[in-house]
Amino acid sequence: MKYLKFLLIGIFFGILMTKSEAISWYRIYEMFRFESFHMYGIIGAAVVLGATFVFLARKNEWKSADGQPFQLYEYPKTWKRYFFGGTLFGLGWAMTGACPGPLFVLVGNGYLPILVVIAGALIGTVVYGLLADKLPN
Repeated sequence: MKYLKFLLIGIFFGILMTKSEAISWYRIYEMFRFESFHMYGIIGAAVVLGATFVFLARKNEWKSADGQPFQLYEYPKTWKRYFFGGTLFGLGWAMTGACPGPLFVLVGNGYLPILVVIAGALIGTVVYGLLADKLPN
């Protein structure tokens, strides 16, 4: 019962992603070809909503689900980490037609071949964890 709110938020997220067509390969294809504003509008709305919540969380001193104070970590601002990370993320998104959030929404919608992409993402995460000390991050 303790985690019911997270389950409900996840279900709401899945419905929102499905109804907005953010999980549609065709919409993602349109975005990467600069043929439609649809996905850019969704991403822009998410950025504005996220920035609003961060502002409100800082101003009102919100706590996390486990009672910890809300805080953002400062990372070094080196261009290499953003360039290489963004390039890998974009290539993966373009090749699979999905970024990490919609992967699970696609499974929930019955697109089971996306499990191969999830397995690849998990393997990539493990490999990154093993190589993180040797990478320019």
